[in-house]
Amino acid sequence: MKKLWLMFAQFVTLFVAALLVASVFKPEWLQFRAPQAPVVVTQHAAEPAGKAPAASYRAAAKKAMPAVVNIYTSKEVRAPRHPLMDDPLFRRFFGNQLPNQTQRVSSLGSGVIVSSEGYILTNHHVVAAADEIEVALADGRTAPAKIVGSDPETDLAVIRVDLKNLPSITFGNADKMEVGDVVLAIGNPFGVGQTVTMGIVSALGRSHLGINTFENFIQTDAPINPGNSGGALVDTSGNLVGINSAIFSKSGGSQGIGFAIPESLVKQVMEQIIKHGSVTRGWLGVSMRDMNPETAQAFNLPNITGTLVIGVLRNGPADRANIQPGDIITGINGKALPNSAAALAYIADLAPGAQAQVSVVRKTKESKVPVTIAKRPPLPRNGEEAP
Repeated sequence: MKKLWLMFAQFVTLFVAALLVASVFKPEWLQFRAPQAPVVVTQHAAEPAGKAPAASYRAAAKKAMPAVVNIYTSKEVRAPRHPLMDDPLFRRFFGNQLPNQTQRVSSLGSGVIVSSEGYILTNHHVVAAADEIEVALADGRTAPAKIVGSDPETDLAVIRVDLKNLPSITFGNADKMEVGDVVLAIGNPFGVGQTVTMGIVSALGRSHLGINTFENFIQTDAPINPGNSGGALVDTSGNLVGINSAIFSKSGGSQGIGFAIPESLVKQVMEQIIKHGSVTRGWLGVSMRDMNPETAQAFNLPNITGTLVIGVLRNGPADRANIQPGDIITGINGKALPNSAAALAYIADLAPGAQAQVSVVRKTKESKVPVTIAKRPPLPRNGEEAP
């Protein structure tokens, strides 16, 4: 019994000594924390799993984003001429021995996959004159692309990649869009990566902006920046309603005025490019401007709705039909054409070689003039051809 008591006393002594040593060298070992009450009692909403919050467009974005790609292009351009080459003394000693130097310029944009066969819609100005085109998909894949065809007059182009299992966009109906409808712009602004921005339809049928020959833009305040060109404008169901094309900006960035080419025009141009490699349009061979009271007064003409002919190309279809400057075109084939944009679009839709009845008012006399529509010439580099 005495021996057991001695062992117990030794154990207690060692335990107390251990506590003393721990309290000096490792005091944190002896801190026992009791459960603490929260500083602030908060409430958390209990939402069903997977349900989108109110006013969320994540379903639309999730549907459209896989079909929107980043496009990277490069091309060789001639470097500026060295100023010393214009110095007679320099040229006397060295002659023209400096070789022509070139430099490679890179740019970026966006595109929309429209077919599992690899066709991608983008802007003409994104791929124009590019030597190399690389496409980066949302799933991480990259591939070189080739130009199928382009149309400078609508700023649209079709390129193609050789990849399998491609997602493609679903086309919506831009004709049913109204001012105030919510839209999403998807693209690669400033090369930061795929980005979705939101806005509304600010206006429809924008024209006379001097951006393209054929203009029927959807105007939106969804932020569109450099790199967004060729990207998708989609509705709240994730369906394509336009191809983002241009912005109005004094700073180079978004100022809430962006323009997209409506899907109705996009499909028309895309189908011709894929089928023929280019776009064929009808041509009348005239220059036109809208009629308004000021124009009527300035030219001493009747104030009627229509389009004033201000120039006629020699030996063109209109010239051969004896249409003259000062004539007012009010319609074609019985369709009223209230302005030059409508007349230009209608003439372009006519097939070359087709016969058209052009309603013309000359002074106060109205007549119908038969015209054989010709094929619209290619757009020259330094200007715009007559309609």
